[in-house]
Amino acid sequence: MKLLASPAVRVGLSISIATGLYGISFGALSVTSGLSFWQTMALSLLLFSGGSQFAFIGVVAGGGSGIAAMGAATLLGMRNGIYGMQLNALLHPTGWRRYVAAQFTIDESTATSTGQSDPAEQKRGFWAAGIGIYVLWNLFTAVGALAGSGLGDPKQWGLDGAAVAAFLALLWPRLKGREPVAIAAVCALATVLAVPFVPAGVPILIAAVVAAVTGWFSHGRRDEGLEPDVDPYSEHHHNHQDSQQAGA
Repeated sequence: MKLLASPAVRVGLSISIATGLYGISFGALSVTSGLSFWQTMALSLLLFSGGSQFAFIGVVAGGGSGIAAMGAATLLGMRNGIYGMQLNALLHPTGWRRYVAAQFTIDESTATSTGQSDPAEQKRGFWAAGIGIYVLWNLFTAVGALAGSGLGDPKQWGLDGAAVAAFLALLWPRLKGREPVAIAAVCALATVLAVPFVPAGVPILIAAVVAAVTGWFSHGRRDEGLEPDVDPYSEHHHNHQDSQQAGA
């Protein structure tokens, strides 16, 4: 009961329920896309990254190869490595906790932790969200996989497009500010244009390249517009010397 009084724990548990429910959609879409129940559970238990999982089965459902599916999932999962560096410096996990923390490092656990100002609350928020989502995500994945196995052809129910819709539902709340939305729009256009001409799974790789190039040039233009740093002490020192020389 004492833990439930923690603001970070309450936030973590509420996010766990909301995010965990998406596991039903993933489980159903995965088995109707051609994966078995145990393959579906392996993705949730081991990969445990919603966006990467939906990208994986989206490529598989579209007829893409396993390599293309892994490439798409890897690109989207690279952000978790960045989260890991941030959380390692913030939480300082030691021993076996480092390995467990690495598995629980996802968007939601990172956001719950970094949203707290107290170090103790940061740790509680991370573990509450990480453990809560892991348990519920896998539980609901199993429920969805068992239910989805009786649905038959995914195209009959429109589930081949539902994978994309579910992925966008996870992605869209993370787009904050004009620049991320603009980059997302450009990537979406690049994907639509590429779909008729390249194999399944390749469009998302093209979108990733477009995003990287767009972001690089966008930040480059901003950097060019910045004034060079000026040391006020140095400027004052030189002005003082100039005035002394003029007086001499």
